[in-house]
Amino acid sequence: MELYSCEMQRLLENDNIFADKKLYGRTVLITGASGMIGTCLTDLLMLHNHLYNSNIRVTAVSRNIENAKTRFAKYWDNPLFQYISCDVNEQIPECGQADYIIHAASNTHPLQYSCDPVGTITANVIGTKNLLDYAARQKTDRFCFLSSFEIYGENRGDTEKFTEDYLGYINCNTLRAGYPESKRLGEALCNAYQQENGVDFCIPRLSRVYGPTMMTSDSKAVAQFIKKAQAREDIVLKSDGRQISSYTFVTDAAMGVLYALLRGKSTEAYNVADEESEVTLRQLAEYLAELAGTKVKFENPDEKERRGYSSGVKSLLHAKKLCGLGWSSRIHWRDGLAGMMERSQVS
Repeated sequence: MELYSCEMQRLLENDNIFADKKLYGRTVLITGASGMIGTCLTDLLMLHNHLYNSNIRVTAVSRNIENAKTRFAKYWDNPLFQYISCDVNEQIPECGQADYIIHAASNTHPLQYSCDPVGTITANVIGTKNLLDYAARQKTDRFCFLSSFEIYGENRGDTEKFTEDYLGYINCNTLRAGYPESKRLGEALCNAYQQENGVDFCIPRLSRVYGPTMMTSDSKAVAQFIKKAQAREDIVLKSDGRQISSYTFVTDAAMGVLYALLRGKSTEAYNVADEESEVTLRQLAEYLAELAGTKVKFENPDEKERRGYSSGVKSLLHAKKLCGLGWSSRIHWRDGLAGMMERSQVS
């Protein structure tokens, strides 16, 4: 059995995040359900139902029903699973009760930022507002807005790692700023709805996440490296590779979201990052090339790619606040990448 499935089984057998049974018999609405994080969260909750009869109802929301049918084929007729096709930028249709809402719908990789800049912004702003309206009407127990390390902007040498109270630099007058600035505004909207409508919320800020639920269209560097390595092709590095970031395997990231959702303090943000997976792009590329028996080659990005790239070179996150809730990472970068090589392709 592949790393992803084995790890989910181990997590649910050994982790106590579900011990208080807060989710038992409740409904969790997940937007962006067919994406990397949304798929993993859905898999975790449905597997928990299978193992423990926890009766957690999952409402999966995304735009592409055909993609969802492929992703969730094994749950499609399960009475605890409901799929609704909608664009969060439009008014949210009636989805039934939503005791918890996890808003994971967002453009999340460079080509989307450059080719769909308006959609990148609106999903994080208009989509978030629409879902907060739904949460207010439903009197949702907690709204969970998935944010990003990118809200910290560039590290200009004044800190080694970003903590949740760091106020970073972002040049807002650029195309690339649409993603981090709209994530920042999404966080501000959560605070506004808490003040005016009493919507309880938490904010996991995700580091760079990778894993077998990545989409084939994902243009992030690590996703492209993995696809090349799986195909036993040379790894193409489109920079000098000195950018260093915190990475997190998708199962650890999904569990971090659940820890923030179920144990985090109201209105608080939590960095989700494996501090043992702080690695440069060049190290990632060279390790995957070693696993694949190929080599790393350097190319210049084309203009469309370049417009979507971040200018940051150091994006390391402190995760001590989330660890204080009991979360810890389990799959570090070498094991995670080796596990990805067991698969024939990125999902």
